[in-house]
Formats: sequence, structure tokens, C-alpha cells
Amino acid sequence: MTGSSRPRHLLDFHGWTPERLTALLDNADTMAQVLDRPVKKVPALQGLTVCTAFFENSTRTRVSFELAARRMSADVVSFAAGASSLSKGESLRDTVEVLTAYKVDAYVVRHHAAGAAHLVARYSGKPVINAGDGRRAHPTQALLDAYTIRQEFGTLEGKTVAIIGDVRHSRVARSNAELLPKLGARVVLCGPATLLPADLAALPGVTLTTDPREAVRGAHAVMALRLQQERMNAGYLASLQEYADHYQVNERLMREAESGAIALHPGPMNRDLEISSDVADGPRSRIVQQVENGQAVRMSVLYHLLVGRE
Repeated sequence: MTGSSRPRHLLDFHGWTPERLTALLDNADTMAQVLDRPVKKVPALQGLTVCTAFFENSTRTRVSFELAARRMSADVVSFAAGASSLSKGESLRDTVEVLTAYKVDAYVVRHHAAGAAHLVARYSGKPVINAGDGRRAHPTQALLDAYTIRQEFGTLEGKTVAIIGDVRHSRVARSNAELLPKLGARVVLCGPATLLPADLAALPGVTLTTDPREAVRGAHAVMALRLQQERMNAGYLASLQEYADHYQVNERLMREAESGAIALHPGPMNRDLEISSDVADGPRSRIVQQVENGQAVRMSVLYHLLVGRE
């Protein structure tokens, strides 16, 4: 592939061209074929070591990345902050330098502080994949969301994606708002005014509304965001019931979308709060497919950064 130099990290989508992003999703198709085989393993990363460094709890993302690396024959070092020298006061920089001394070839980093993955990239000198930093970015979740939509419709070009809920605290919403317009989609972010940061309206291809019916009108995909109740002690909402009454993604709201629209959720779900069970488990739902697609997409990201052949 010609054009700009290949990004060394996936911290966010800065520096990632639409062509490179499309190539990454195309390669995920190949990885999905590997996962359909009786023996779900290839030697693409044999001899390389991937460190999953998670400073926040995770099930889907961590397991998905570790399986993705192992499916390509990489060795995996799993780092848990609570059982490390960080609990004794060691700095993030010193921890990373110790791990790098052990010849780690790439890092997958999740951290509660925005920008932590950038620091790991600086200190390690190795490829780093951001698996979620604060409320800033979660690029592989956005990629698997894009992949799921593309799988359904064949393209993202000209599609409208409505993202509804706690946008303020959602790194998933921010990464999707950054990624999807690069691939030709239009993004509508929707939520209560207190949970809808006005600065996101400045992103190309992104519009904001507090009206969920307006948000889903003409949408090809409707994504419900987890209502982050642990962050709701600052008066963002009058009550959870009021939120559910106005912003829950349910069958009534989905009827306002395109007839073939699909329902998405990055997980974990608060059932019957931000999304109704009949939608989550219904024929429009592609939530299980999102989880399944995460492995192929993360295999593609690891391959892209560590091997580098298109």
C-alpha cells in the first residue's frame, strides 16, 4: 500500500487513513476465516510476546486480546496491576521499563487515566494498542463496531449510526465518533443534555441531539451505551427511571429507524435500563456478533502492527 507511513501504535485514530483502516477491516475478514477452522491457530506471530497490561477490570476486551494473540501463536504475558509492584508504589514508567527488559514486543494497555497508553508507548518504544484509557478512547471497540456494521450492510459509506446514552463518560462513543466518519458514515450522538458534551459537535460527520426519535430517524444502526451508574453521583440525571422512559433503546424507538436497522451495545449491558431485553435478544440485535467479531478485529490489529504486511 502506498501513501503515508504506517502508524506504529493504535492509541486512537490520529494518523490512520481511511485506506489503512479499510485494509485492517479487510484483514479481519481473513482472520475470521481462521476462527472458523477446526484448528483456530496460525503461526503469524510465532516468537513474539504480547503483554496485556490491564489497570482496570475487563472481561471482553482482555479475553479477546489474549485469545487473538494466542490464535496467532504469540506468547502472552498477562499483567495485573493489583498483584504487581505498582501496589508498592512503583511508577508506571518503571513498571513498563521492567517489562520491556523482558523483551516484550507489544503492549495492550487499559488504564483509568486518559493518556496512559501514550506514556507506555513513550517509555517502552514498542507498539502499543490502547484497550481503553479513561473516557478518552477505545479504538478496537470502535473497529469491531464498524466491522459489525460493515458485515451487515457491506459498507459504511452513506450509513447513519445513532449512538444513544451516556456519551459524556463513554470512550466508546468518542472513538466511534472519530472512526466512523473516516469510513464514510454519519454519526448522531444522543443523550440528556448533561451527558452530551457540546465539543463533540465539532468532529466532522458528527451531529448531536437530545431527542432520541430524531437521532434514530433514518439510522441503519442504533447503539445503546452503558449508563455508567458509578459516575452518576454528580447530578447528571433526575432518576434512572426518567432516563429509561426517555432514552432506552426499545422496540418502540427502533421502529423509528430504518426497517433493516440493527441494534448494538458495547457491553456490559444494564438490561431494561439503557436497552430493553426484547431488543437485546431480538432479531435486530447484533450484540453477540460484536463480541465474536472482537477477536478477528484484534487479530488484525496485532498482525498489522507487529508483522506489517497488507
